[in-house]
Amino acid sequence: MTNLLSIILMVGQKGDKGSGYQSLIMLILIVVIFYLFFIRPQMKKTKEQKKFREALKKGDKIVTIGGIHGKILEERTNSFIIEVEGGNHLKIERSAIAMEGAKENLSEKK
Repeated sequence: MTNLLSIILMVGQKGDKGSGYQSLIMLILIVVIFYLFFIRPQMKKTKEQKKFREALKKGDKIVTIGGIHGKILEERTNSFIIEVEGGNHLKIERSAIAMEGAKENLSEKK
C-alpha cells in the first residue's frame, strides 16, 4: 500500500520529461480499478437478480424489497399476485422481489 502511495506522489512532481505519460497511465489505472471493483460487480449482481426474477413461477415463496413474505399465486407479464399471511392477496411488480432471503425455508405455521 505504501508503494502505491509513493508512486502516486511521484506522479505529481514537476520537471520530469515523462510526467505527462505518467499522469495518463495513472488516470487509466484509476479507471480500470474503478471498473473492476465497482462497475463489474454491480453488473453481475443485476444480471443475477434479473435471472432470478425471470425464473420465478407459481408456488414459489418470495420476499419483497419491502420485507413482505408471500407465495406466488398467479404470474402476469410484469407482476405477480401473491398470498400473504391471513389469506390476503397482493399484486406486486416483478421488480419488487428481492433476491436475498427468497430461497430460505419459509415454513408455514401449523
